[in-house]
Amino acid sequence: MAQLLEYKCPCCGGIIEFDSGSQMMKCPYCDTTFDPAALMEMDEALNNQAPDQLEWETPQEQFEDSEVAGMNVYSCHSCGGEIITDATTGATHCPFCGNPVVLTGAFAGALKPDLIIPFKLSKEDAKAALKRHMSGKKLLPRLFSKESHLDEIKGVYVPFWLYGADVDAQFNFHATRTRMWRSGNREFTEVSHFRLERQGGLSFDDVPVDGSTKMDDTMMESIEPFDMKEAVPFQTAFLSGYYADKYDVDATQSISRANERIKNSTTAAFSSTTPGYATVTPEGASVQIHNGKAKYAMYPVWLLTTNYQGKTYQFAMNGQTGKFVGDMPVDKKLYWKWHMIYAAICAGISWLVLYFFLL
Repeated sequence: MAQLLEYKCPCCGGIIEFDSGSQMMKCPYCDTTFDPAALMEMDEALNNQAPDQLEWETPQEQFEDSEVAGMNVYSCHSCGGEIITDATTGATHCPFCGNPVVLTGAFAGALKPDLIIPFKLSKEDAKAALKRHMSGKKLLPRLFSKESHLDEIKGVYVPFWLYGADVDAQFNFHATRTRMWRSGNREFTEVSHFRLERQGGLSFDDVPVDGSTKMDDTMMESIEPFDMKEAVPFQTAFLSGYYADKYDVDATQSISRANERIKNSTTAAFSSTTPGYATVTPEGASVQIHNGKAKYAMYPVWLLTTNYQGKTYQFAMNGQTGKFVGDMPVDKKLYWKWHMIYAAICAGISWLVLYFFLL
């Protein structure tokens, strides 16, 4: 069956056609013209691009019976979270939602982590970080720091899948340069369009993906990075006195997120090689992943839960570096007060600029 081939204008997105008068491809909407040979070359390059190849080798090693002796699993009836602890930990509340948890049995039947980053910062460090996080917030309700109740501070080892691979990539970019000038009372703008080609290779090590649905992915990525130089081979002794979240998203299920992070980083790296243009937009890409492997690691995270006026607020701190994140309430009266002050200042500046301009 015959197919209608259409070319879209890179300037406005309209369908461009061949103009017999100028012997050029022309957009009827913005009057931009293109060399037919350049469009044909671009079409051939896009058709010759290889499809993405994203394949991975995932961990398989499981715990031995001797390694899990004395380790228990607590289950939360509210959020469904499963928390791994040693036999001496008296788990009474879920570190994720704050509700009571119950012991369900001995820990077994899970993959053994390859690596673990031990906690470097204490519970007191987490408390101090929360106070620093609240200080200087002008829109924070004044009574929040006094009336909010710190319900829980839990040290949790969070499961992460770490992906490493070699990447070969090819990118096509649409770039523009803009030149403006004035002649008499008329102002002219010239926009030049360019097609850029980039290809090369990159290597990625330890790209992390959170392996727990109970942990907010945005929050976990916000407390990155973790220093993998301090990672050590996993030993159950490191879990003593802490919780360990049991993964519920395996390495295979997490591959899509790893591919997304690797492709975004690859695009950013190749885009950085195109300086000197007003705009640079990726138009086509081929990403080939080779030697892709995944490791299983446990990262240290302090989870803090506060309650204020019946609402729960959760914070997280990197247990290795101290990076702290979390949402806090906003005083609406203060918000609108500062909004009006800002608007008045902007209006005053605009009036002064107009006044001196008209002098």
